[in-house]
Amino acid sequence: MTQKSDNLRVRRTQKLLREALIDLIEERGFDTLTISEITQRAMVSRAAFYRNYQDKYDLVERIFEDEMQTLMNAIGHLGPERPPQQWVNLFIHIAAYKRLYHALLSETGSRWFTTKMRASLTAMITEHSHVPDKQPIVDRQVFSNGFIPTMLASLFVDAITWWLEQAEPYTPEAMAIYCSRMAASIFREASTW
Repeated sequence: MTQKSDNLRVRRTQKLLREALIDLIEERGFDTLTISEITQRAMVSRAAFYRNYQDKYDLVERIFEDEMQTLMNAIGHLGPERPPQQWVNLFIHIAAYKRLYHALLSETGSRWFTTKMRASLTAMITEHSHVPDKQPIVDRQVFSNGFIPTMLASLFVDAITWWLEQAEPYTPEAMAIYCSRMAASIFREASTW
């Protein structure tokens, strides 16, 4: 019973710190935030903060890891067919956590988070550019230097940022279609190189 209540307390503390971080990023930006401000807003002690995180970057990294895992689960398997539903799942996930993504991807957010998200998407695109027993999406040589995966990851991160800053003027389905069509055209062009 004690372990269960401790786990509940830890999860509650982490949730409060996460919400406080998002509130403060929206108000003041990430770079100037202090641990004291985060703990005061969350109404938790500094000791509770340091039992869970090393510093504010560790807090953002843990949020990032949790969200990227959720994001990758939402997207599912990416194969050469590129079913639109996987891209729809990406934007549905972003919409479900829009406050978090908007805070972290905005100009006052965390450049570190944006860089990590782009790197994770680049790795995912590179990893899924070829499926065994299937035709590669594009020639492996085009992917060898990382240019195309990085460009596509940047396209998605920038599209997500724009979409959130514009208060989601298109549905997740529409954004998925627009972005997947742009990605497909980049793949087609790259395959001619």
